[in-house]
Amino acid sequence: MDQVFAPWRIEWVEREDAVDDGDASACPFCDLPERQDDRETRIVARSPRSFVLMNNYPYNPGHVMVIPRTHTGAYAGLEEAVLLDHARLKQRTLTALDEAMGVDGFNTGLNLGDAAGGSIDDHVHTHVVPRWGGDTNFMPVISDTKVIVQAIEDTYDALYDAFADFDDATVPGSDRAVEFEW
Repeated sequence: MDQVFAPWRIEWVEREDAVDDGDASACPFCDLPERQDDRETRIVARSPRSFVLMNNYPYNPGHVMVIPRTHTGAYAGLEEAVLLDHARLKQRTLTALDEAMGVDGFNTGLNLGDAAGGSIDDHVHTHVVPRWGGDTNFMPVISDTKVIVQAIEDTYDALYDAFADFDDATVPGSDRAVEFEW
């Protein structure tokens, strides 16, 4: 079996706030926005009812999740105001990723329910994965290995700057996410 050295993943393995189905207090998507350092938690943008979180184990550079603050696994159960806020922040995210990274396309989607393959099925979240022509190469096919070509911290900085460039953005400080009020 081939091995890839990825020491940053130990933080996830050893985390104390493991997910407990149905318990919002144990949900990382409920806990992370309450912490004081958005850069450390990798929250890059916030709106009144949603936020954008960098994926710790991205499929591609710039892989983020747009997450409503409402703790539910039922997409149909989200209130209209939350749906609108979530959709607006997804639009901003697509634009910011395009500006920051010059993408050729996107994969976006929700994993709803345990059978859908998501690791956190009790809190709705939309994955946004930037794509480029030719970003799939021989490594996954031949060696079952995915190569991420940019450090998450560098991607965070580029995406943060792109969100900050919106006319209605508020930039509260280097340790806080870009904020939107609509």
